[in-house]
Order: sequence, then structure tokens, then C-alpha cells
Amino acid sequence: MRPLTRHYHQEESLPATFCDHRHPMHTERSIRSRKRSLSEQIPADAPPEQLLKKQKVKHPSGSLLPAAFWDNLSKVWLTHNALRELDRRNTQISAIQATRSSRPVTSKDRKDIRRFARQGGPDLSELRGYPPPTMKSHRPYRIQKRSVSASRGSSTSRSTKPSTTKSSGPYDRDFHQHLIDHGIFPHRYRFPDGHMPSKPGNWDNILARLAQPRPSLSPSRFADEDFEEFLQMDTDASKEKQVTENVIPFIEGKNPDSKCIGGGIPFRNLDHLTDGTLVPGNPDRYHGARPEQLDRRIRIELSDQIVPSTQHDLPIAPNFFLAAKGPDGSASVAKRQACYDGALGARGMHSLQEYGKDEPVFDNNAYTISSIYHDGTLKMFTSHPSRSTTANRTEYYMTQIKGWSMTSDPDAFREGATWYRNGRDWAKEQRDDAINRASEKAAQSTIEPTAVNTSFSTVCEISSTESECITEQSYFSFNGTNTTETHSLQSTRSLSPKPA
Repeated sequence: MRPLTRHYHQEESLPATFCDHRHPMHTERSIRSRKRSLSEQIPADAPPEQLLKKQKVKHPSGSLLPAAFWDNLSKVWLTHNALRELDRRNTQISAIQATRSSRPVTSKDRKDIRRFARQGGPDLSELRGYPPPTMKSHRPYRIQKRSVSASRGSSTSRSTKPSTTKSSGPYDRDFHQHLIDHGIFPHRYRFPDGHMPSKPGNWDNILARLAQPRPSLSPSRFADEDFEEFLQMDTDASKEKQVTENVIPFIEGKNPDSKCIGGGIPFRNLDHLTDGTLVPGNPDRYHGARPEQLDRRIRIELSDQIVPSTQHDLPIAPNFFLAAKGPDGSASVAKRQACYDGALGARGMHSLQEYGKDEPVFDNNAYTISSIYHDGTLKMFTSHPSRSTTANRTEYYMTQIKGWSMTSDPDAFREGATWYRNGRDWAKEQRDDAINRASEKAAQSTIEPTAVNTSFSTVCEISSTESECITEQSYFSFNGTNTTETHSLQSTRSLSPKPA
């Protein structure tokens, strides 16, 4: 256990106690060798669902993150989860100190106690009427907070229920800092030298494609009465689940294939995007491909990049995501979710596009879109990978496409819904193109026997490649130094929404 009086820096190595929980960063070289080893071990007749079950990736459960997560942060923000971690470490240290301070009572100790008692014990006459000493409590933070509330004046009504604060779940500012530390950058992130990431290379093409008009949203097809119904649904939706099931279908319209839609299912089968200390991605809604669209060998070989769940009939290779929040939800939490989910989708698309290549190629184009909907506002973002210029890793960049106040007037709704639906269709076009190209490579992987030697056939080795700030004013470190307060926000997960 590290002493709590030190500052932790990212470049410091972890103690042996924590090394078992730490996962190495996924570089292209390590991934290629791992994939090549996997493809050599795959039986030709292995059922996909059986293989996926064997490869299930272990993720942290709940919002209690491993100690390595906190030790590797470049800066620890004052969040609810950070205080929980501080409580946990202080409790462990107190237990260790209590164990070390206690020793077995010997027979000599018992004789000394009996002799001391026979002589009358200590003289306490000078302590008569003296007030009891006030000692600083070493109890955890959350217990002290309850005790202070309970010890207020008698005029204050006392409640048997402990005080509660909102929590952002795992998607707090420390989660945000972790993404940045591992090369997953939010929209308009500014590097220490002042420069900002460039937009995707296909930016103009994306804008032109998403701006195309849709007949289904013309005033004759989507009338003002339909907009009024949308307004009422948005007003009545008080929970995240209600927003996803009752409000989002107005924006999405009719989906041509419900088998390509998922949501509310953690991406537990996908490999870790950082160092293994993050919870799995869990978008409220996502669009992917039917599993049967992709060659079975590719599904097996790239399962931990493009197959989100071990339930093998769910959509694969998702590249269109939505994070929805209720009126009491947090827009910043939704943006962190969208950044994380978008990076997972961008990695999967890149692994499909680079299937069969020995070295990955980065065209700096975006093929993934993530959106957030909160309090009547819709925002859309792209996510694209790029090779880092300073480290042997793949970095991911989030760029905002546009935003709309969907509840302001019918024209604003029509424009936002047009861009959203076109973005969904565009993402499908990119996904289908990557799937078709990868399937063609898989079909060409076996070279037929030539006329020169009909008894000789060559099997081509297939190796897949895959790639792996906001400015806040208050933060704290585990040495107990606090500055200003921070927000604690609650993030809830919704069930799989019903298609429109």
C-alpha cells in the first residue's frame, strides 16, 4: 500500500501489490502478434458463440475502479469516486496499523495489572469535573459527514436516512482524465503546447452527406402537429429510459432493420481500450451490422474488436452511438460516454479496414459517429483514429459536427433529425464498405493450386491489425490536500430501447 502523503505521477511505476491489476498498453505490434497467435489456434469448425465465450474480457464491475486506475492518473480530481477510493485506502491503513500495534498479553502483564488494581489503580482525583478530550476523528469521510449532520442542534429535524449526493457513476472527471492520459481526446481538446487536433480528412464530405434533405421530414410529411407530439413526449420524459424509448424514436424515424440496433448492453467482449481499469462501454443506443454480414473467420479473429457481446446474435461492428440523458442527467457525463463509445467504434472500424495488412495505415478519416441528447439538445460528433507522433500507440479524436435545439421550433427539429438520420445511414455505408472489403480479403486468403504443381497449395497467413480537456479548477490528490468542491452527478443506464 502506498503512503497517502505522496503525490502520484503517471511516470512512476506501480508497487508490486498493484502490478497484478495492471494491463499493458495495447501497441500495434503486441496486437498483431496476439491476433496471429489466435488465428493459428482457431479450429476450423469452432462455433463462434463458443469461442466468444472463451475470450470474454474481464472488466471492472460497478463504479469501484481498481487501485491502478488511480495510481496512473496524471491528476486526481475531487470526485465522489475519488473520495471512496481515499476512504478505502485509509481504512486499509488503519486496519494494518491496528494489527501492528496489538500484541499478545503475557502472564507478566496480567500479574502487573492485578498488582496495580490491588493498590487502588491510578489517582483520578485531579480529573473531576474536567471535560472529556476532543480528539480528531480518523473515520472515513462519508461517516464523518453523517455524524456532523446528526449532531446539529435539536431544533433541526433529524432523519434516519443518510444524506445522499448525486454521482456520475464511472463517467466522472477522473474517467475523463484517464481517457486523455491514454490518448482519447474530447472535442476541442487543447494540447499543452497550445495546438488542437485537426478535423478528419473527410470532414467536408461528411457535412455534405449529412446535410442532404430527406423527404420524410418535409413539412408535408412531418407536420407541426407531429412536432407538438414530440414536444409533449419530451416534456413528459422525466427519466433516461423514457427519453430513449419515447423521445428518440421521433428523431430516428423508422428503422429499416431492427436487427441492426442494440442498446443498454455492456460491451464486455471488446478488448480494453486503455490499461484494463475502465468499465466496458455501454451506449444507450447503437447501430451495427448483422453478424451474418461478415465472414465467419473475420468475426472470430476480430471478435474482441468488433463483437461487443458474447451474445452472438447482437449487432457487430457498431459505428453509430447515442448517449441519452433525462432532465436531471448530466450533459458532461453524456459527452464522456460518447467520447468513449466513439473511440471503441473507431477502433473496430479501423481493425476491419486494416484486416489482412501487416502494418496499419491511418488515413485520418472518420467512419464513426456518436451523438448525445439532453434536455432537448442534440449534438453529433465524429471519432477518428490517428497514429501518435510521441508514443507507440493509436490516439482517438472527437470532433463536433453540429448541434440543435430540437424543442425550439419545427424547422430546428427537422434539420437536426435530418442530420441524425443521414448520419445513421452514412455510418451504415461506411460499415458495409469495410465489411465487404474485409470479406473479399478473407475469400482471397487461400490460393488455389496452380497448374505447375496441383498437389501444392498455399494458405496465406491472415494477420489483423488494430489500433488502440476540459479545464477544471478544482482537484485533489490522495495526500489529503483539497481545494474547491466539485460536482457529483448521477448516471443511470437505460434498458434496450424499442425501435420506432
